[in-house]
Amino acid sequence: MEQKDYLLREIEKVGAIIRAIRQKLFGGTDELAISVNNQAEALTEMMLSEALIDLDEILTMDVAETDEYLAGQKGFNVENIELLARTLADIGMTSGPAASSALLEKALQLYEICNLRDRTYSFEREAAISQLREALQR
Repeated sequence: MEQKDYLLREIEKVGAIIRAIRQKLFGGTDELAISVNNQAEALTEMMLSEALIDLDEILTMDVAETDEYLAGQKGFNVENIELLARTLADIGMTSGPAASSALLEKALQLYEICNLRDRTYSFEREAAISQLREALQR
């Protein structure tokens, strides 16, 4: 019972960290958003310092390697992976062409991981996947 409570706290902690990072990147009620040019760098730094995830390393991995890497990290359930994918997609949609493609590809891979892990169909997730595929074809 204590182990389950610990895991739930870790999952909630990672979700809170990613939501806080999103708020810092895209602005909140009491903060100004980080400029579009610096969002990818800021995300990389914050993920490494706050969630202990090396985003530069993840960007070079394929789907299977990324899934294995995230499975080894405490607190990365489907919801948190989807939140990370949404964050990468949001930054990729607004950044320059060089960084954009890599971020959008990784976001698409993360959504695919969510589909593999989650047994329920998500209309929102499928809409995001379609939007990413369209953006990558341009």
